Amino acid sequence: MESGGIDLRDLGAGVDYGAAAALQDELHARRVAGTVGDTLLLLEHRPVYTLGRSANASHILLDAVELERRGILRFATSRGGDVTYHGPGQLVGYPIIHLGERGLSVLAYVTAVEEVLIRTLTDFAIPAGRDSRNRGVWVGNDKIAAIGIRVSRQVTMHGFALNVNTRLDDYGGIVPCGLTSAGVTSMACVLGRAVDMAGIKAAVVSHVRTIFGYA
Repeated sequence: MESGGIDLRDLGAGVDYGAAAALQDELHARRVAGTVGDTLLLLEHRPVYTLGRSANASHILLDAVELERRGILRFATSRGGDVTYHGPGQLVGYPIIHLGERGLSVLAYVTAVEEVLIRTLTDFAIPAGRDSRNRGVWVGNDKIAAIGIRVSRQVTMHGFALNVNTRLDDYGGIVPCGLTSAGVTSMACVLGRAVDMAGIKAAVVSHVRTIFGYA
């Protein structure tokens, strides 16, 4: 679906990580070739721990037997960063955007993605912000959204993971983003109630259009 100059694809819940990675690769190649425009993928993954290019494998604290027992997969990715978790109740966004055409540096792009998430959380009365030492979006000392990207030939891949109704217990099997002194939280935890995912998606799309100039 075209949403103000960016193609929005809502893939729903229960999306396999490998399948989403393959779709990103395809869209990235087509965006580089100029046969498609910018695209935003929104989805929820099946439970998976992903390792970025600079990940320390020891930050996954569970062995293969325990991972299988819990139904959590493990996947090495091409994004930057360390280890993180994706699963049900977490809104994942993969923007496939040509930075050159939008006049953005990599740093400006990451800052803009953070701003999309901060404004979305503000819409739901959650006081979120940045940490000068670590990327992502924070509520106090707790990370509520992680960002991990790859940029090749000026086109982005991977993106953000916003904890909406995420089961936070699954973060106990890793050292999230390699940070031992920080916690994790979710919108549901902060607000004390479940949050409507459709409303979050609508807010994210609205802020993407505004901040990236698609409106």
